[in-house]
Amino acid sequence: MTDSVLVERTGTTLRITINRPDRLNALSTEMLNRTAGAVESAGDDAGVRVVVLTGAGRAFSSGADLADPSLDGVPDAGTIDGANRLTRALRQVPKPVLAAVNGPAVGVGCSIALAADLTVARESAYFLLAFANVGLMPDGGATALIPAAIGRARATRMAMLAERIPAAQALGWGLISHTVPDGDFDDEVAKLTTRLANGPTAAFAETKRALNASVLAHLDNALALEREGQTRMFATSDFAEGVAAFRGKRTPAFSGE
Repeated sequence: MTDSVLVERTGTTLRITINRPDRLNALSTEMLNRTAGAVESAGDDAGVRVVVLTGAGRAFSSGADLADPSLDGVPDAGTIDGANRLTRALRQVPKPVLAAVNGPAVGVGCSIALAADLTVARESAYFLLAFANVGLMPDGGATALIPAAIGRARATRMAMLAERIPAAQALGWGLISHTVPDGDFDDEVAKLTTRLANGPTAAFAETKRALNASVLAHLDNALALEREGQTRMFATSDFAEGVAAFRGKRTPAFSGE
């Protein structure tokens, strides 16, 4: 059985790969917690100076797994807790984190990609808060991370209209730090990784801590509100309809309940 989360240490770089390409790297609760644990461990390892997070195949992550009820069923509070743990780990680890977005970053996969310190995306990649399409609200810290980067109006647009934001548009909005032609992506990720690994690690950590305090001071509150709201959404008729429509590949008919 293929390992769904690959953790590889090369020199001072820890590379974490979401490795479920046959399902576009859809995330289970276990995968979220394993990824979070790997990031947390990097914080305690003086030999790690940069963390790279990416996806296998043609997607970064399609978000929480809704298509295969035999795996985890629908998400629950444990899934939210795993996502929150990972977002906190990415923001709190005293090492620079580079998200290498090799393809679509959807749902909680989008939240995770945007929790990194630097987010570099292929030109063909896109970012999508797809939660409303299945009767849910954003989670994984998206309600704090995204407006901090692009403002309330654009964040609301992403959250309520569930529009795909192409990488070039995401860069123009200030949602991500870099976009690269597809053919140059691996080389650019390698260059950025080397630059971060060879940089002033302690200074990076203090920079990150100060940015968290000034720009993301309300992240913990947002995570708590998301957990509270999302667990209520799990019990709604709209969520049940959204999941059924997703699995049936049809347009949902929401009742507002």
